Amino acid sequence: MNTMTKPNSSLMPMLIIGALFFIFGFITWLNGALIPFLQIVCDLTETQALFVAFSFYIAYVVMALPMAYVLERSGYKNAMVLGLLLIATGCLLFIPAAQSHTFAVFLIAQFIVGTGLTILQTASNPYIVKVGPQETAAVRISIMGLLNKGAGVIAPVAFTALVLGEFKGVTAKAVAAMADAERIAQIESLANGLIQPYLGMAIVLIILALLLKKSSLPELNLEEETDTHEAGNNIEKTSITQFPQLILGVLALFMYVGVEVIAGDTIGLFGSQLGVANATSLTSYTMAFMVLGYLLGLVLIPRFLKQHQALTGSAVLGIIFSLLVVFSSQTDTGVSDLLWGWMGVQSLPNTITYVALLGFANAMVWPAVWPLALDGLGKFTPKGSALLIMGIAGGAILPIVYGTLSDHTDGQSAYWMMLPCYFIILFYALKGCHMRQWSNK
Repeated sequence: MNTMTKPNSSLMPMLIIGALFFIFGFITWLNGALIPFLQIVCDLTETQALFVAFSFYIAYVVMALPMAYVLERSGYKNAMVLGLLLIATGCLLFIPAAQSHTFAVFLIAQFIVGTGLTILQTASNPYIVKVGPQETAAVRISIMGLLNKGAGVIAPVAFTALVLGEFKGVTAKAVAAMADAERIAQIESLANGLIQPYLGMAIVLIILALLLKKSSLPELNLEEETDTHEAGNNIEKTSITQFPQLILGVLALFMYVGVEVIAGDTIGLFGSQLGVANATSLTSYTMAFMVLGYLLGLVLIPRFLKQHQALTGSAVLGIIFSLLVVFSSQTDTGVSDLLWGWMGVQSLPNTITYVALLGFANAMVWPAVWPLALDGLGKFTPKGSALLIMGIAGGAILPIVYGTLSDHTDGQSAYWMMLPCYFIILFYALKGCHMRQWSNK
């Protein structure tokens, strides 16, 4: 592979990878609308509905190392093409799933989509980190994050408009109150609404895969990169387990993706539980605050804040907002009235508003953890990236924990589980990211 020229050759790769980040942001954050939707269509409990997220994110664990193997053998560009085609295949599988109302088929489709995103993420995140200087890596990832989360703002609104149509105000509470015949007809209409949008997405993804295959996206050469921290110690690393900044970064990322998915994907369930109108579009509020956080990160990093300092601030805000979610009113809308109600945007109960604000707290975690964890990995970068991608399993496991707690207590109290997650992220920001060996021996 030829070494990329920096920074002259970085613009076109940034544009291409940026388009990919928008795509998998759109696909990923459809889950926030899909979960309360499938809860209605398949008559699911809250925990069962969250298996939509579980089947999607567990693919990152099961498929990350196989996809790293594919990446090493095929190169970054071919791996990304394969990822797009796999996502298209998963989208096509939504058609028979909708026609049969079979929850298991929806879960299989979600797993295939997650597999495609696994290889896209495994290839594209280290690509953005390594395409330019290390100290501005968080800025580049922030730009990608703006595209990713911007798509997350659009996706639930588009889903609500295209799939729900005239039924966009429907909630699980309202459907449960219908007579049997009316409920069956409603569910049939809702399920059929999935077919055309997912067919359209599959076609677009196949076209994009063909365009990417013909593009001039260059490869990376990581063989010559050295770890500046270890070079002075003259230590030769032989395994990725010898990089504490990576292993602890995986743990931090596990916790982060868990709380990010809980904030983005449970807000609709929680809102539906409280009878909030347009519950399937509530994820857009969380994503909008993430976009705001990314914009702030672009201004502050690295001019005013270092990457680990931004991570520290994110963790502290996460702790504060989590406490406010648990203790805030389910009926008073004063906070959202103050923040956006004056613009004519739908007001939300305070507790749900603070769930949305978690998006702001979460915004800079992903952009900060990736460059901190991959710093100095050199030839171990593909495997290190795969391990970090496996950390996305937090998005599969922690929402199920939330759903279980919610079923046994209530949706609001279940958010207590966010606190230990943010404290672990805080530890990584203050100490874990600086570690270059497991002991001082």
